[in-house]
Amino acid sequence: MGIIANIPNVTEEGEAVVKTAFRPLVYICAPYSGDIEKNTKRALEFAKFAYKSGYIPLTPHVLFPFIDDSNEVERRVAMHMDTVLLAKCKEVWVLNESLSKGMQFEIYKAKRWKRKIRFFDKHFKEVNEN
Repeated sequence: MGIIANIPNVTEEGEAVVKTAFRPLVYICAPYSGDIEKNTKRALEFAKFAYKSGYIPLTPHVLFPFIDDSNEVERRVAMHMDTVLLAKCKEVWVLNESLSKGMQFEIYKAKRWKRKIRFFDKHFKEVNEN
């Protein structure tokens, strides 16, 4: 006998709503290197948007804060871990403000694995791929 978990949701006004629903995994593809603090904040805003849209966001920016992005070996390990997570996701959501090399690699992998890829502008409005 299976158990269906109640999944919390939040309205725009911040009120808790309980729904029972399937939420697919979505990979959050957004810039990280450079201004890491700003980029992490932006990725979290994008992840919150995905959550409010009915998805479970996987956001590598916050999963591996112990990895030193300036260390090339650690960066390669992080990219490997990111692609393992990407493979588990139904969709890849790209914050299409600027595509870093890491993002380009993630998009390449998503296309190769035939994942649905969706592009969003800085206001999280879906746009066509550039």
